[in-house]
Amino acid sequence: MKKNLKFIIIGAVLILIVLGYYYYIANIRKPKEPEPETTKPSVVRELLARDLSNDYPPTPKEVAKYYADITTAFYTEDYSDEEFVSLALKLQQLYDAELVANTPSDQYINNLRSEILLYKESGIVISSYATSSSADVFYFDQDGRSWARLNIAFTVKQERNVGLAKETFVLRKDENKHWKIYGWAVAGNEEEGGNDDGED
Repeated sequence: MKKNLKFIIIGAVLILIVLGYYYYIANIRKPKEPEPETTKPSVVRELLARDLSNDYPPTPKEVAKYYADITTAFYTEDYSDEEFVSLALKLQQLYDAELVANTPSDQYINNLRSEILLYKESGIVISSYATSSSADVFYFDQDGRSWARLNIAFTVKQERNVGLAKETFVLRKDENKHWKIYGWAVAGNEEEGGNDDGED
């Protein structure tokens, strides 16, 4: 009887060892599953993700940069018509109330769409930009309001030709202390090297 009990105990211990081994193989040595790849959001989605109600650009230069980022995206990125309209409305949020009041939203969007289409049909691409340095932003007061003036130089390509389209922007601070684009004008364009060798 004692011998049988001894064999039963030994057998139970062996079974536990075998089961433990299989559990170890099945779980501990299990290869790690590859981590899911994180896809970087597109430039357009990043621009649209900015909530201007809570994250408005704090300086005239930052307003100009956001404006130029959206403008460049119109010519260099892929987007749906819905995204185009959303980008156009983001751009409009940077404009002074007087500027917005001059053109109804539908007309503004149609004008912008036509302008971009005309550029693209002509093979013209706005590929990059540079804004004035912070030290070159000119601040002044007029009519009891705060104003700022700065330049943006857009790099414009057409086939192998490259040039700079310079524009002077005037911004006015609104009642919420936000700098809004009041207007802009061509500051004088110039050729940049004559043609493009394919390198940026």
